[in-house]
Amino acid sequence: MLPPKPQPRPDHVSLWRYLRLFQQDILSAQPARLYRAWMAEMRTPFFRSYTLNQPELLRIVLNERPDDFPKSSRVGEGLRPLLGNSVFVTNGEVWKRQRRIIDPAFEGGRLRDTYPAMLAAAQAAVTRFSAHTGVMEVEAEASHAAADVIFRTLFSIPIEHEIAARVFSEFRDYQRTQPLLNLAGLIPLPRWLPRPHRRRTRQAARSIRDLITRLTAARMEEILQGTAPDDLATKIMTTADPLTGERFTTEEMVDQVAIFFLAGHETSASALGWALHLLAMFPEVQERAAQEAAALPDAPEFSDIGRLKFIRDVFRETLRLYPPVPMMVREGKCPERFRDRDIRKGSQFVLSPWHLHRHERIWDRPHDFDPERWQTQEGRQCAREAYLPFSSGPRVCTGAGFAMVEGVLLLAMLLRALRFETVPGREPVPVAYLTVRARDGIWLRVTPRESASTA
Repeated sequence: MLPPKPQPRPDHVSLWRYLRLFQQDILSAQPARLYRAWMAEMRTPFFRSYTLNQPELLRIVLNERPDDFPKSSRVGEGLRPLLGNSVFVTNGEVWKRQRRIIDPAFEGGRLRDTYPAMLAAAQAAVTRFSAHTGVMEVEAEASHAAADVIFRTLFSIPIEHEIAARVFSEFRDYQRTQPLLNLAGLIPLPRWLPRPHRRRTRQAARSIRDLITRLTAARMEEILQGTAPDDLATKIMTTADPLTGERFTTEEMVDQVAIFFLAGHETSASALGWALHLLAMFPEVQERAAQEAAALPDAPEFSDIGRLKFIRDVFRETLRLYPPVPMMVREGKCPERFRDRDIRKGSQFVLSPWHLHRHERIWDRPHDFDPERWQTQEGRQCAREAYLPFSSGPRVCTGAGFAMVEGVLLLAMLLRALRFETVPGREPVPVAYLTVRARDGIWLRVTPRESASTA
């Protein structure tokens, strides 16, 4: 029994057919050969792109010469209405300045400081899940839990806070109208020409940014008055660039909060939803993970998370099969020669964790769900060469450590209280919106673990 994946398109289709498939879903628009190719070229009238799966080429792009392969503006075109000039879309010196200010907030010691807020969000998630047992759509609850984590750790407010609740509601409207890549990014347009974003997308992005501005401006005032809580927002807003001494302005902070919410909420929700589905598909794995979780105290300490080795492997395997960000795009600043092929300056390089993590020439049984692979020598070698759920190199996700603690904690707390089972006829189909989600949601039967075991 294999976990669900989209049906890839035939290797050869017309450009028009590809664009139509691309609009519907990025993943199913890709050809089957990407699961076995080291490099694949795609030509269009507008640009050439190269999907890179060979580990040696990925190291060049991400680790050895990252400045020669900046983030493609084609990604920024689609996300700029929400993210503005955030660290997710910038390059060069602007990006380096932003990371110098942001990174200290996510260092090891700060992660321990944010853990109590994360635990409170996990406990609240268990309460919400437990109140709606039976057949339920778990992606929505996963999104609720992940958003709660972000608001509690960033602004010290729960998801029930008026503004937090409104941001979460608006973001649900935004999420399904804006793919990670859209046709605005595929077709080059003059910079002065407005981008063809959907009206609903623009309206939702504007509303979200207005709400974040209120939170950020209020926090700036608290900082000036000396009454601000010691959370991630305060840490970032009071950190000066060590080279220039400058801090983020309120407008700059709004851009960063937007990406924290997108990256920290949307990606975590995606991973949690798929992890619950995989555990429901494989009850023996779920029971082993639940037994590990049951050994925790009712309110586990930060140090207890390190004991959850099997649940951590379950979460890592989920990120392998369903990487929340399925594709990343870089642009070549220089002519290149990869695999005996001359590549023009300005070409696009697609780095696809979705295909890399399932590559048939790298991974053993690449489409199987096997958490135990992470404790084998082969699995660890593959992880070093072909595992990019958080990217790699200088642009590695600054919140990677945060996400791993959050995902393992949420899974453990839910498994202590609840059992998850699949619903016949409701198999989810992965599609790429902002992240890898299920086309019609993830539907599972949820029962209290005590009553389920009694039955």
